[in-house]
Amino acid sequence: MVTNIKTDDLSKADIFYHEILGLETVMDYGWIKTFGNDEESKVQISFAIQGGNNTEVPDFSIEVDNVDEIYQKCKDSDFEIIYDLTNEDWGVRRFYVKDPFGNSVNILQHQQG
Repeated sequence: MVTNIKTDDLSKADIFYHEILGLETVMDYGWIKTFGNDEESKVQISFAIQGGNNTEVPDFSIEVDNVDEIYQKCKDSDFEIIYDLTNEDWGVRRFYVKDPFGNSVNILQHQQG
C-alpha cells in the first residue's frame, strides 16, 4: 500500500520524511518522490470515529523504533506538535505532528509490555 500526497514542492518532504523520520529516497522522477525503507510490514488500513483519547483522527500513522528521538527532532525543527507525546492505555507511546503539507501524522512506538 502506498500513500500519495499532493504537493507543489517535493523538496518539503526531505527534512521531515528523510532527515527526521530516516526514510530513504527509493524513487525520484522529478514529478514524484517516494520515501521508504527495506523493512517488511503488514498492509493495514484503519477506519475510526476518533483518534483515541478523543483526539482527531490523524491522516496517517507511522510506527517507529525511536519515538522520543523523533519527537525531539520535530520540536527542534519547529514542526507543529498537535498532540503531545503520551503513553496510551493500549500500549503505544505516540504524538501527532503536522507534516510540511499540513497532514496530521500519528508517530507511534509500541511499548514493551
